[in-house]
Amino acid sequence: MIRSAKALLLAVSLGCLMFGQTPVETPKTPDNKAGAYYNFAMGRVYAELAQAYGNKPDYLTKAIQHYQEALKLDPGASLVFEELTDLYIQTNHLGDAVTQAEEMLKLNPDNVNARRMLGRIYMKMISTHDNRINEDYLRKAIEQLQKVTQKEPKDAESWVALGRLHRVSNNSVDAEKAYNQALVAEPDNEEALTGLAMLYSDLGDNKRAIEKLKLAADKNPNERTLSALGTAYQEMHDYKNAADALKRALEMAPDNARLQAGLANNLMLSDRVDEALRIFEGLSSEDPSNPQPKLRIAEIYRVKRDFVKAAEALKKAKALNPGDMEVRYEEVRLLEAQGKHTEAIGLLKGLVDETTRPKYSAAESAARGQLLEELASLYRAAGQYNESIDAFRKAATLNKENSPAISLQIIDTYRTAKNADGARKEVDAAVAELRARIKGKGDIPTLLTLASVYEKGKIFGEEAKVLDEAEKVAATSKEKESVYFMRGAMFERQKKVEPAEAEFRKVLASNPEHSGALNYLGFMLVDHKLRVAEATEMIKKALEGDPENGAYLDSLGWAYYQQGKFEEAEGLLTRALDRIVDDPTVHDHLGDVYFKLGKFKEAITQWQASLKDFHSAAGIDSEPEDVAKVSRKLDAARVKLAKESK
Repeated sequence: MIRSAKALLLAVSLGCLMFGQTPVETPKTPDNKAGAYYNFAMGRVYAELAQAYGNKPDYLTKAIQHYQEALKLDPGASLVFEELTDLYIQTNHLGDAVTQAEEMLKLNPDNVNARRMLGRIYMKMISTHDNRINEDYLRKAIEQLQKVTQKEPKDAESWVALGRLHRVSNNSVDAEKAYNQALVAEPDNEEALTGLAMLYSDLGDNKRAIEKLKLAADKNPNERTLSALGTAYQEMHDYKNAADALKRALEMAPDNARLQAGLANNLMLSDRVDEALRIFEGLSSEDPSNPQPKLRIAEIYRVKRDFVKAAEALKKAKALNPGDMEVRYEEVRLLEAQGKHTEAIGLLKGLVDETTRPKYSAAESAARGQLLEELASLYRAAGQYNESIDAFRKAATLNKENSPAISLQIIDTYRTAKNADGARKEVDAAVAELRARIKGKGDIPTLLTLASVYEKGKIFGEEAKVLDEAEKVAATSKEKESVYFMRGAMFERQKKVEPAEAEFRKVLASNPEHSGALNYLGFMLVDHKLRVAEATEMIKKALEGDPENGAYLDSLGWAYYQQGKFEEAEGLLTRALDRIVDDPTVHDHLGDVYFKLGKFKEAITQWQASLKDFHSAAGIDSEPEDVAKVSRKLDAARVKLAKESK
């Protein structure tokens, strides 16, 4: 596109051109500036005429000739360079642009505008026809823009372009420096702020990404920046703020179906399911042939445990695209939610069998491995432990990098099956594999996985040794926090409250916003009736960081129970069960609340569910005394109900 200029065009020139007359030659004048301006004005007129008439070749040629003549008369005219570069890019005359810029640099190597033109043209030439990166043009573009910024360090636009190029070349250090230099030159530069945010997002630092995007959105709120902000929040699982950002973006582009779907997804994830449902129903009405909104409607009704409406919506989605993997997988999840494990297993096994191939790409292996892990979990829930272990082992074969994590699942399966020998053998095998994987003293991730294996096997002495080893080589605060957290959980599982608290306090001293530590410590203190008011505030703070976390909701509900706030506790625990359906502890807590409220039938139902879950994979970490305690409460409730019924 041709940029607007402050100068006015001569009416007589426009009049001549509109009648197709031959353009007059450059006025004979010793004032090169005047001649340059005349040719610039004529170049713009022809460029605009070319656009109006579908890039008519003769108009384009005349526009380029006039711009070139203007540069001969005034080689430092930056606006002429910008518009001529735009025209070269628009008409794909990239080779001509390179030739002209190089010729001008031969005459004057310090011509910054010519280097800026070369940089922009090389940027345009970086992408090949098969969507690859031309490394030669990438290098040349970086070289030219580096020279531009050396000469003109306040050129924010060139710094931004340089940041983008370094990001493409996976040079995050120099990309960050370039974007920050753009902000030094122009503190409110939206492109620099957004570029930094995208860079931090690439690096997994979503917190810093959000900081930059919030600044950009505050300075100049627009659809693009707010949409990016919403995506960054979503990556951090902060679905409430993601929905709020996307709602603002949608106000600026109310007909954007992509934004509507993104907003609805985040509303659903932030427990605002009724709002999400209205948007998805609207999208479904606007585009009846699109199965995605109907699929999301089915998912919402499944979460709301309205299985009849979930099945109706799913049937409509399936009718539109019966072979779609996501639709068929939602069928599995609906059957699982209804407790129909045999049917869910049959359907998921069919998906696994249908996708069998002689060979798999990396992406296909990852997807198939995930399906097998889901199938293994279903087998375990159905009590088919041998089939579960077999499916887990097949998943590990497809995804060798994830095999230690899958080993943890196999250990859990053996423990659920009360097969202590099998669990111990799997622990030994996982330990041997992980010890062989350790790549030197600083391999913290492998050491922490090794500690997790010992924790699953309840071999706390060995876990303590590995955590001590990891702490000695932990180089960053985040690594140290992970060690402290795992050690705190290890002490808590051994009912060593004081040393556990000391470790969690170390985590919070390093990172006061650590939601996991806030919740774990808060719940532990509440459960032992220690400093309940302080513990409650910790749990509330954890929920601020992850508002829909079922475990955190359970913790706060239990804290309110301990303070006699039974109605508030009931609401929180009910929400917790919506997110973690098969948890014996949540069912137990809700049973206690119902009993205090005099709802004995409801209490009995919850304690029965708790006992059932104690014997599933969800209850493998429970102690025999926990099960016995729930049994006693259940018996007492039955007696109480029988007395009231007389």
